[in-house]
Amino acid sequence: MLEVKNVHKSFGSLKAVNDLSFSIKENEILGMIGRNGSGKTTTFRLILDFLTPDKGEVLWNNHPLTSEDYDAIGYLPEERGLYPKVTIQEQILYFAKLRGKKAKDILPKIDYWMEKFQVKGKKTDKIKTLSKGNQQKVQLITTLIHEPKLVILDEPFSGLDPVNAALLKEAIMELKQKGACVIFSSHNMENVAEICDSLVMIHNGDQVLEGEVDDIRLSFGRTKLIVEADVTDEELLAIPGVISIESLPLNQKLLQLEHEEVGREVFKLVAKDGYVPVFNQQPPTLEEIFKMKAGGKDE
Repeated sequence: MLEVKNVHKSFGSLKAVNDLSFSIKENEILGMIGRNGSGKTTTFRLILDFLTPDKGEVLWNNHPLTSEDYDAIGYLPEERGLYPKVTIQEQILYFAKLRGKKAKDILPKIDYWMEKFQVKGKKTDKIKTLSKGNQQKVQLITTLIHEPKLVILDEPFSGLDPVNAALLKEAIMELKQKGACVIFSSHNMENVAEICDSLVMIHNGDQVLEGEVDDIRLSFGRTKLIVEADVTDEELLAIPGVISIESLPLNQKLLQLEHEEVGREVFKLVAKDGYVPVFNQQPPTLEEIFKMKAGGKDE
């Protein structure tokens, strides 16, 4: 289990990370969200010991990380970096050896991972001959091929088309099933909602949300209501607490409620004839919560 406890990090007068705390257990996926410059990458660098916290501590299985622990980490930085003049195989072996692995243990796995990520090319091809997307896949392979226990992925979906994003999601879920702790940052709230067990949101260095994804959504109340019924907008807007109405396809309406209890009054109105084809009351999406807490449009 990874624990980040009351971690602070400043650069001069800039508080990059301010009293950050969270934990992630085996078989769990944690999403770290926040606007650009919020402190996500700094947090990753503190976990990896690239930076030293001013206060607080980072623990792995109840102890500070050792050199052996760091060999069991897979890290994909936001700034991608491969050596263009070496072959795919040479590149993968190089990074694996940095993590204490032997060539004889890694070589048999290269074909499997290249097929898994559908890399177009042979393992004897040089990196510079690959497309940008295939280079990104090779870097993902170097991050995962040594079967790390802790995986940190900084914006891993950036630049991936939907097909390749789906391949990455499958790989992340497979890591979870094998017992790994996985942390990834993303600006795509759909990815976070789909595969994460929990999330941490940082804004200007401060931790503003932390917990299980469903619990966080429900904490904001079921203030979105999709309804299909034979009532007019004027009737709905006459109910105190109905803030706005948006027309949807199939004769449905999206109501924004002041608080979820307003849904009871809406239901009384739309069910007056005893039948309601659609009545679906939901909490806000992660994207909507992101915009509320980050104070602006997702970047």
